[in-house]
Amino acid sequence: MPTVLMPCAWGWRWVVEGPPVPTFPLLCPAAPCQFQGVPTGDTAQLHYVVVKKMRTYSGAQRYCRDVYRGQLVSVHSAARNQELQKLAQTYNTIISPWIGAVTSCRAGQWESYWEDSSPWNYANWAPTHPFGIVTTCTTLSIRDGLWRSRFCFQLHPFICQY
Repeated sequence: MPTVLMPCAWGWRWVVEGPPVPTFPLLCPAAPCQFQGVPTGDTAQLHYVVVKKMRTYSGAQRYCRDVYRGQLVSVHSAARNQELQKLAQTYNTIISPWIGAVTSCRAGQWESYWEDSSPWNYANWAPTHPFGIVTTCTTLSIRDGLWRSRFCFQLHPFICQY
């Protein structure tokens, strides 16, 4: 897959609900970043939270929105995918967390997309995934970093971005 350049450099801060863990801040440019589907506020930093509460996919989305005014995480690079995997491992998440990708049939074609409407410019599917049978939601494996399709009613921890 070709490297995709983001329109601006994002600042990231890692946050986990529970005991303190190391944070990895990166500087963001002075001008606010604008990126389709990803909210920006007064600061141009995007934050991640690993939530160990077990929720269905829609319950996880609702939790991210209600508690953090955010959404389930969208992943746009191999580096970010690996960082999210390590973040989940740091918090000893045993069950793979939800990320914000859904696969469903649109206009007669099976298609994966990010719930936050950001561009689908990176994927890290495990072999035989995503399923092309029913609408499925996506987890990030803490073991190998690969994405797997899961029925959306299953209970999983999750990663919010805000």
